Amino acid sequence: MTRTIPHFVGGKHLSPEGGRFADVFDPSTGSVQARVPLASADAVAAVIANAEAAQAAWAATNPQKRARVLLRFLDLVQREMTELAELLASEHGKTVDDAKGDIQRGLEVIEFSAGAPHLLKGEYSTGAGAGIDVYSMRQPLGVVAAITPFNFPAMIPLWKAGPALAAGNAVVLKPAELTPLTAIRLGELALEAGLPEGLFEVVTGSGSVVGQRLVEHPDVRKVVFTGSTEVGIEVAAGCARALKPVTLELGGKSANIVFADADLEKAVAAVPGSVFDNAGQDCCARSRLLVQRSVYDRFLELLEPAVRAWRVGDPSSADTDMGPLISAAHRDTVSGFLDDANIAFRGSAPQGDGFWFAPAVVLADPSDRIAQQEVFGPVVAVMPFDDEADAIRLANDTAYGLAGSIWTENLGRAVRVSRGVQSGVLSVNSHASVRYATPFGGMKASGLGRELGPDAAEHFTETKNVFFATDDA
Repeated sequence: MTRTIPHFVGGKHLSPEGGRFADVFDPSTGSVQARVPLASADAVAAVIANAEAAQAAWAATNPQKRARVLLRFLDLVQREMTELAELLASEHGKTVDDAKGDIQRGLEVIEFSAGAPHLLKGEYSTGAGAGIDVYSMRQPLGVVAAITPFNFPAMIPLWKAGPALAAGNAVVLKPAELTPLTAIRLGELALEAGLPEGLFEVVTGSGSVVGQRLVEHPDVRKVVFTGSTEVGIEVAAGCARALKPVTLELGGKSANIVFADADLEKAVAAVPGSVFDNAGQDCCARSRLLVQRSVYDRFLELLEPAVRAWRVGDPSSADTDMGPLISAAHRDTVSGFLDDANIAFRGSAPQGDGFWFAPAVVLADPSDRIAQQEVFGPVVAVMPFDDEADAIRLANDTAYGLAGSIWTENLGRAVRVSRGVQSGVLSVNSHASVRYATPFGGMKASGLGRELGPDAAEHFTETKNVFFATDDA
């Protein structure tokens, strides 16, 4: 049965734009499971006004209380973990276990952020000149807009909201049109936990209406965006026109570099998860596999059974490694990359209803479209390299610079290659990309600024200097 979800702001019902609603599909069946409103520009303005009113009181709330409310929110989400994970899996298509991981990683940011209000300190200096002392303070920006993608419906909204709320801001969250249900539920739990009404608003709708209004509205003081590079450029341009700060986490074409001295069996075993996890719908996916030429053929021999063993199927099953793609349209886009590709081998996927796609390993040249553009699906392009210099050259031979991995038993080589690869995140002998306690972000076309880490809350504040005359004369 299809649910219709109304949109509320300030306890008052707001009609969607032209009375229109959008369908939310279950990617594993292709059926409609819910309908959510497409908010109008006027509705977005009302949401922002509500958030602005709530933020003033929240900023004046003492740090201990802000921390306690955030921790109550964390506890509530933990309590609802199973329900939330099933909801997330149903709208995204990832496995329930992956959905729980998505939520848990977001909660780690909330927990980490709860301590931030106590750490946002000013500085006092007597070095401003004779008779003048200066005190610098950090103040919240006000209303922050968070525009998030479909691939991590809980983690990315929470990692944007946590530091912003901790620093004393209000957050207006626009989730992806394809996966709004988890975000709506998080908004309900935030209210239940005691976050003031209006402080954490969730508004659903299109990027061209809701997203654009959030970017342009003068009372939105910062925009944090995760999505495609193409849309990120437009968001940055809109923020520039309004002279408001923006943080962008954009696309990736990350390299997985395997040297001949690596533990090949361990490296091979890690490849499927590095690029097929979340159905490849991950900007950190290691979608380019660079293998040293002397072990290239052997590596492919080892890789084929690992790929064929990757289990694509029912997201609710504990035996499933990967669910379907997010939509029929996206499946067509991903499939289009294989039209002229040299496919080495593929895994398998269910037939019939649902947006299923079998993982693919492609032999590519560095200039091929599949080696340059982000596929955002379970497809990996494999290329050989000769030596360290060649590996670094190939790794840097795209517009992107988000993540990557280096497999070698040589510590010096790991350090040299890490220095040479232009990427915001690199892992040696693993595929780790995001941790709540460390900064995250990309270089080049992969983004602007950093999120997470010990300074995350500071990125949602402004510094103000107050000068004091200390001479009586």
